[in-house]
Amino acid sequence: MLLQADTCDEGMPSFFDPKTVAALFDGNPAAVAVLDHELRYTYVNPALERLNGLPAAAHIGRAFFQVLPALHGQAAALREVLADGKPREETIQGQNWAAAEPDRRIWRATYSRLDTDGAACGLMAIVVEITDLTRQREELEEARGHVALLSAAAVRIGTTLDMDTTCRELAVYVVPAFADVAAVDVFPSEVGHSARRPAPGVVRLRRAALRGDGELDERAQRFGHPGEYVDFAADSAVTRCLVKNEPVLDDWENHLSGRSAYTADRITASRALGLREALIVPLTARGRPLGALTLIRAAGSPAFSDQDVAVARELAVRAGVDLDHARRYDHEHSIARELQRSLLSEPRGPHPHVEIATRYRPADEGVLVGGDWFDVVPLQDGRHLKAMGDVMGHGVEAAVAMSQYRSLLRLLAGEDLPPHRILEQLDTMVERSGLDRAATCLLAVVDRFGGVCEVASAGHLPPVFIDPAPDGARIVPVPVGPPLGTGFGGYATASVPCGPGTVLFMYTDGLVERRGEDIDVSVGRLASLTLPRSGRLEDLLDQVLDRFGDDAEDDIAVLASRIREGPPVVRPTPTE
Repeated sequence: MLLQADTCDEGMPSFFDPKTVAALFDGNPAAVAVLDHELRYTYVNPALERLNGLPAAAHIGRAFFQVLPALHGQAAALREVLADGKPREETIQGQNWAAAEPDRRIWRATYSRLDTDGAACGLMAIVVEITDLTRQREELEEARGHVALLSAAAVRIGTTLDMDTTCRELAVYVVPAFADVAAVDVFPSEVGHSARRPAPGVVRLRRAALRGDGELDERAQRFGHPGEYVDFAADSAVTRCLVKNEPVLDDWENHLSGRSAYTADRITASRALGLREALIVPLTARGRPLGALTLIRAAGSPAFSDQDVAVARELAVRAGVDLDHARRYDHEHSIARELQRSLLSEPRGPHPHVEIATRYRPADEGVLVGGDWFDVVPLQDGRHLKAMGDVMGHGVEAAVAMSQYRSLLRLLAGEDLPPHRILEQLDTMVERSGLDRAATCLLAVVDRFGGVCEVASAGHLPPVFIDPAPDGARIVPVPVGPPLGTGFGGYATASVPCGPGTVLFMYTDGLVERRGEDIDVSVGRLASLTLPRSGRLEDLLDQVLDRFGDDAEDDIAVLASRIREGPPVVRPTPTE
């Protein structure tokens, strides 16, 4: 359809004959318009009518910005074409009248100047809508970004078998690439979990990680810092997500209102942060729920799309596998720690005049139980027996053998024998029992009244006595017999002065033994031990492990004890 304004001050080009233009452009699938030097429509073809959603009569004689007020910023480009005559291509974004609902549209327009007798008369615009093409390109780029996100997750999440580390890696990974704030909440561990049970219908999770983008990171901590237990009501988005095992999209304020710990003040604070929308996806593995990943977007970020939901679900599935591995590892190691704790003696002070401190450190995090042990057994007349032993090998088998050694030792200690006699009988009992794991053992009986310590060794390293300053540490060589379980016997007891305030330090070879180094050199370093300024035995052991334990290749068990200083005491007289 051809329509023309009544006048054109500069006139139109000679070819601008209505029939000619109509023949050229009316059937053209591209939208074509001719504007005069005032940027008023003088011609539109049917394709432009359909594109703009207006008949030709609504265009002619009006400036383009009057016909399409939702388009901005094009006048300057059009006037530049009129001024210099150089064609230009522009991408236009905005709205027209064609769509029933307002929507962002995108066009690609080419502007060329029309001249008559060497003077500018008007412009020709050829417009092609590229909305779908642009959206497809954007969706393709988004899909590529999502694929890259999922691919990189395999090497960025689950780098360790620590549960909390894996949760932190997940939260850090999705912010800001996928969300402005992310929280990872997991069910509390079944082993060693002491938190009280929640009310009926309430789901209690432990916040394992929380991450915000930029300034949001610190400000988001008010919504539940890592390590905090969070209760979710039965109708909360997190609870619904876990019950249905499906992602849930929720308004952020609704999400907060479903948490019993959240108050109106925190909801007001969330508004101030501009937090708008939450996507909660379940973290599961082998059909078992592990927790939930909450992704939050603030004002200014796009809303979660269906593709975002699908990607978040796939990311949660992959993270769930890593979390399951970490949880199983933590579960098994928690059991191992409980087993080791139950097998090891944890002295509570056999006598009010004796101080005791102990530590156990496994060399390999993969094997938390082993054959190192220590024990303290009260004896008569204010004396006490201290034992440090090391069963050969690692793992549950060594721990079981250690438990047997310890039980036999406690049985023999009740007979009030000297240390070498205890070792002799213990060696015989182990050899006859068929226990196939040998063990070293160091026994020390401290007599606080006599101020001496009787020591006997079955293949074990010598003890260290740390006297109050300025004397310092002394490594006391004692007669060494064969390891227990060989049946050879041949043990002897040595008496060592040990008055009040002197610390007896006993250890297993994991503390000092190093590959390629003579054991005497390794043990000799212990002569530099001194009491910490605090005087506390716990601090002494911490210093020892910090100094000698980092590069250990074997399990380490250490024990420190001393007689408390006080007024002189007299040995009790036996009563008839």
